[in-house]
Amino acid sequence: MEMDKNMQFMQIAMKHLPEGKALLEQKGIELGLEDIQPMLQLLMSVMNDAYELGKNEANRID
Repeated sequence: MEMDKNMQFMQIAMKHLPEGKALLEQKGIELGLEDIQPMLQLLMSVMNDAYELGKNEANRID
């Protein structure tokens, strides 16, 4: 299950990567291939934390 969730998070991250890259480039920050993987890992960590927060909140309501 964890692997499925991580794959979904990676797909979401890849979907939004061009927008984030464009925003950085507008500010003069170049994002190379070597920079993409750590950025994706950071984004996936944020999404996982948000997922866990939502899951915990949902369990409190039940």
